[in-house]
Amino acid sequence: MKNQKNKYGVKFWGLSMVFLLYILPFFMVVINSLKEKKDIIRAPLALIGEHGVTFSNFVDAAEKMDFFRALANSLFITSISTILIVLFSSMAAYIMSRKNWLACRGLFLLMILSLAIPFQVLMIPLVSIYGGIFHILNHRTTLIFMHIGFCVSMSSFLFYGTIKSTIPIELEEAASIDGCGQFQIFRKIVFPLLKPTIATTIIINALNIWNDYLLPSLILTDSKMQTLPIATRVFYGAFSADLGLLMAALVLMIVPILILYLFLQRHIIDGVVAGAVKG
Repeated sequence: MKNQKNKYGVKFWGLSMVFLLYILPFFMVVINSLKEKKDIIRAPLALIGEHGVTFSNFVDAAEKMDFFRALANSLFITSISTILIVLFSSMAAYIMSRKNWLACRGLFLLMILSLAIPFQVLMIPLVSIYGGIFHILNHRTTLIFMHIGFCVSMSSFLFYGTIKSTIPIELEEAASIDGCGQFQIFRKIVFPLLKPTIATTIIINALNIWNDYLLPSLILTDSKMQTLPIATRVFYGAFSADLGLLMAALVLMIVPILILYLFLQRHIIDGVVAGAVKG
């Protein structure tokens, strides 16, 4: 019994150390957002700078980066992309899991294989095709379309596992006998049962899209269309960065997606477990 307690004690302290190392960068961002630039440079780990706590960084950062315009762009792109990803991937996963067609098996295999392709491989061809041939860069719709293309494979994989392993086919057969069509079965029976996986898919994709820097920086060059991660570039100079304003901008950027995560977190574990494919 004593050895077991010691074992749990070692695990607890080990996990606590890992947690502290993980949370330290975020903690430093928060405390340094309340300091002046010279206090950050002099003592970045100090809780309070020599000149005290200041909230002017948040006001100045919001004004300099045009925070509310960038926030509106990020909200629009993230919300539309996430909604369409959930709809398309859930419908695709439903068809692939219920129809024993060769096309469905081939499409599912292609989706799984596409997860192994890094974005950097496709980066130059995407910009060349959409910019050089179609001339549709610098449009939020183009960015949404690309986000859907990059995220739908993983989302379909999660939905596929949930539908295949947790939703009984008998429910759909009973609804079919009652006169429901394929779309009605999906909308009224299958989709409501996917709530844990939907929540997981929303938070995973929303986090990725909200924090994405590389793809929006390639597509959106107009400052009026820039998302929050791109808007933070204004705080970087040629030889230095305004650290106080930058830290405040990062805190402002984190708050909306943190609220979404806290709202959906209780569904995440259920969704990941439900989405595991059983052999």
